[in-house]
Amino acid sequence: MLACLRTAALFGVDAWPVEVEVDVSFGFPSFAMVGLPDASVRESRDRVRSAIRNSGFEFPPHRVTVNLAPADVRKAGAAFDLPIALGILAALGIVERRDIPEFVLLGELSLDGSIHATRGVLPIAAAARRWKAAGVLLPLQNAAEAAIVSGLTVFGVSTLAEAVQALNAPSSVRPHQTAQAAARPATVPDLADVRGQLLARRALEIACAGGHNLLLVGPPGAGKTMMARRMAGVLPPLTFDEALEVTSIHSVAGLLPAPAGLIADRPFRAPHHTISDVALVGGGAQPRPGEVSLAHHGVLFLDEMLEFSRHVLEVLRQPLEEGAVTVARAARTVVFPARFVLAGAMNPCPCGFAGDPVRECRCTPVQIDRYRGRLSGPLRDRLDLTVEVPAVPHDALWGGSTAESSAAVRARVVAARDWQHQRYASERIRTNAELTPSLIHRHCALDAASSRLLSAAAARLALTARGFDRMRKVARTIADLAGRGAIAQDDVAEALQYRMAG
Repeated sequence: MLACLRTAALFGVDAWPVEVEVDVSFGFPSFAMVGLPDASVRESRDRVRSAIRNSGFEFPPHRVTVNLAPADVRKAGAAFDLPIALGILAALGIVERRDIPEFVLLGELSLDGSIHATRGVLPIAAAARRWKAAGVLLPLQNAAEAAIVSGLTVFGVSTLAEAVQALNAPSSVRPHQTAQAAARPATVPDLADVRGQLLARRALEIACAGGHNLLLVGPPGAGKTMMARRMAGVLPPLTFDEALEVTSIHSVAGLLPAPAGLIADRPFRAPHHTISDVALVGGGAQPRPGEVSLAHHGVLFLDEMLEFSRHVLEVLRQPLEEGAVTVARAARTVVFPARFVLAGAMNPCPCGFAGDPVRECRCTPVQIDRYRGRLSGPLRDRLDLTVEVPAVPHDALWGGSTAESSAAVRARVVAARDWQHQRYASERIRTNAELTPSLIHRHCALDAASSRLLSAAAARLALTARGFDRMRKVARTIADLAGRGAIAQDDVAEALQYRMAG
């Protein structure tokens, strides 16, 4: 008695089709599983046996063989529990059909037959639609996530008995409705809370408008962290495609709360400085996304940036340049998307008070050089905007006029992004920060005066070719914020002042 069902395996953020073949034959009672399962899949034998019995069904006292095809793709995770259990019941005739090709099945079983939520449901649902599947049958907690994918029937079930009923009589089970994106919560920090720091606020606006990387340098308590945590509220709303990518990454990482639909807010990730390089960029035996991918289309904030290990910071080079992380393994190479705005904050010296007009710095020049040397030249070259954030006078904290709100700044950022979307409609980029060298020549042309200014500054500051191009991108963004089609000399001058700081 042979039964065949469909499920999927995750590798990175991609789903691969898996055929679950279950054969129940006469012989000495045993439960064999083949098809390159890992330890978590092999352990499903005990979960499946108990779930079937505790759901009121009889587990066959015969030889049970489960094949997960194709055999060269490693299967990991507990999401294979449900299709394996249903395959056994189909082979016994409890599930009325032995061949169920139109549904993709997944879910983790508890010993009592209840079904737990699983990770990676959204990319699996999207793949199921590409595979021309009619629908998916999965845990009820994941139904809202899968329902994001249109044109796919989603059945959410809570127990193994409900899953059997859904397969035997699909008309008796009500499909889950399409999920809607949640509204932006009112608890997003507002930029109006920040007093003073006009130059830093301007740099933050430019970074958000063009997708540029930002470094804030200043003494403790100057407001660096406060401003960085408000960047996500300044960025434009996620488009549907962007929200789909963000939700898929969080789903694969197992960070999507259940029940949850489409993520509507820009991600903001602020890992601690003790993070490892694998946790930052992703990886592992079964590669999972790291912080840079969880910050995709959002902000990655490195507070006290120089306290991070140097080798951890250096792994940021590839994602900052390419907008993706490539993790190579013997079985397969995984590419995680990682297009984010990097915001870093650092003190000017170990004690934090170098250059402060009130508090005295106790650091020696050697200590300061060693401290700043933790940020390598190649990585520093990838930071488009560096701005000094001085301590705010106490008088400015008590009163004065109210600072500009995030909504007002966001309106200008959205307008600048609209310019970029129109300009790059035929290109595969969204922001000025993604411009390639050939596109820079096409879209960042300078007049004679601007060219002379940039050339003179490049020679004086010893700019690299990368730094030279990044200055032109920043100038392009400044022009977009001003609503100008051409880059003016003032735009280049303002871009240069952020390169000279720090």
